[in-house]
Amino acid sequence: MRFEISKVLDAIERRLCVDPAMARAVLDLSEVVRYQDLDQGRPASMLRLGMVIDALGRQLAEEDVPVYVILPRALLSDADLTSNERMVARRWADDGLVEVVPQMNDRVLEVADILGLPVLSRERYEGHRGSYPWIGDPGRLIAPIVGHGGAALVARVGNGQATPGAQSQAGLRLMSRLWRCPENPCASFGGDSGGDSFFADLRQPEQESRPGAQPPPTLRQGAPTCPRHGTRLSDGGPRPAAEALAIRVGGVVRQRFVVVEDEPLEVGRAPDKGGIMLGQWLSDEARKWISRAHVRFDLRGGELSVTDVSTNGTGIRPGGSMDEDDRLIIKRKKRALDPTDLVELYPGVHVGRARNWTSGGVSDPVSVLTDAPTMSLRVVPPRCAPRLRRRSACRFASEPVPRWSGKSTRVSSWSR
Repeated sequence: MRFEISKVLDAIERRLCVDPAMARAVLDLSEVVRYQDLDQGRPASMLRLGMVIDALGRQLAEEDVPVYVILPRALLSDADLTSNERMVARRWADDGLVEVVPQMNDRVLEVADILGLPVLSRERYEGHRGSYPWIGDPGRLIAPIVGHGGAALVARVGNGQATPGAQSQAGLRLMSRLWRCPENPCASFGGDSGGDSFFADLRQPEQESRPGAQPPPTLRQGAPTCPRHGTRLSDGGPRPAAEALAIRVGGVVRQRFVVVEDEPLEVGRAPDKGGIMLGQWLSDEARKWISRAHVRFDLRGGELSVTDVSTNGTGIRPGGSMDEDDRLIIKRKKRALDPTDLVELYPGVHVGRARNWTSGGVSDPVSVLTDAPTMSLRVVPPRCAPRLRRRSACRFASEPVPRWSGKSTRVSSWSR
């Protein structure tokens, strides 16, 4: 069971992201892990984060939805979490996958304001409407609630889903620069995120930070400040331009990725290390047609372009048009992409700017809790329970025998 919970936490870890170009929503982890009504379990459980991430994925109808998670430093030593959960939280913090602050205050709202993200929270933030007037906009505050079989999300204003907003002017200025923290190590503003982490050797290659993926600083008396250490940040120069792209296969957004200024990125069936692999989502016919490295994306001077490096050529859908008469073919050529153009590697396999698709097209995305340990047990009358506990060779011998309550026939390890 402990191994299964670790697998679930690893699955959750792959959804954590403080990259401004990738995150879809921001949340306070300390609030989520204590939302006991979600599973009627322990006072605090990290698996509830997975339940809320799943709810966001269902609402946005998208696989692998990345979430910007903020937690107070006290949570790293919270005795209501298991020792394994505390260790995992510290690893996330040291690797820069989550943001750690001494006190939460209004940091969730500040990040949402700077990046234009919706907020996942049960708080109404009534006292902050003067500083953050967008709190009253439809879809900007999304509350996790108890739903059928887990968590669900409901908008505080309006009946729609989580809705991004415009970045604040202060946010645009902050995010145009790179920042450096004088504290060493600093997972957020110390250069290569996670490079000095105690857990650096456990870090997966796909989790390595891209250039310019720093989270936003906090502002104190108008000065950019490290939210974790409270120290003034120094200017590290201009932030490289970046463009978020998405891969859609069969009408379903499968993955988002970022192309950085002067950092070409290959996409194909199975490109070399550092490229974006599509093979796991392709049909047999598409896998035969699409080359290992099929196209290369470049961002230079703010212009995004695509170069065909394949055997069979690449299609361009100007303006996203699905009309075959509008479709263009490039072969071993480079083409600049307009904002709504789609790159077609094979019919039904498209790459385009992430903002072009508001819905991912998946009615029921794969859950991060797939490996969560759950056992179904037969209800045993009280008079039989002592005899059952003595039967070491019975079919329940490898399973813990709960005290009979006469109520539920399903026992979940989330409530242990």
